[in-house]
Amino acid sequence: MLFYMTLEQAEDGWIVAECPALPGCVSQGKDEREAIENIKEAITAWLWAEDQKAVFL
Repeated sequence: MLFYMTLEQAEDGWIVAECPALPGCVSQGKDEREAIENIKEAITAWLWAEDQKAVFL
């Protein structure tokens, strides 16, 4: 799967990464590279958490 992400510099200099397709899926890093790696982990965790909510009949 491919996900669009946004990167924005915060006032404190950290880079904030967000995946708009996944509500609340946000991370950050000291630089762009770290922010991208962290949001990849956050996306994986978000998808895992949503999968745990699934109800199988």
